[in-house]
Amino acid sequence: MTLAQRALEQLETWPDLTAGPASCGTGRAVRSARNEIAHFHTAHDVDLHLTGRAIGRFAQELTVSTAVRLVPGSRWVTVHLDCDTDVDVLLSLVSVALHAHQDGPPEQPASPAGCNFHRVTVLRRDPAGVPQPAC
Repeated sequence: MTLAQRALEQLETWPDLTAGPASCGTGRAVRSARNEIAHFHTAHDVDLHLTGRAIGRFAQELTVSTAVRLVPGSRWVTVHLDCDTDVDVLLSLVSVALHAHQDGPPEQPASPAGCNFHRVTVLRRDPAGVPQPAC
């Protein structure tokens, strides 16, 4: 089982989330009653829908995480899952996303360009000859 599959299975047990196809057309999604929250695109890459306010509030923490990639102007962040700690980061950010979207108006389904799929390139942490950072 991949890390993304394990994270998706955990999120499917959360009472405020339901799973289904991602509106961008690639992979599975979890959504709240109001918004899509995450797109599981590959075995390692998940796009998470935050609000601009949440990204601003946690910008420093998001930029220092080796698992998180930001795209300027996007309300989606990409979480690259390489280890169990990255799954913990994702689950924590899903909680932040649920809270952030709780007070705002429901959004229209994301357009294919809405999430970061194909807009972020994540390099593996373990290229030959380069020490891996501790997860």
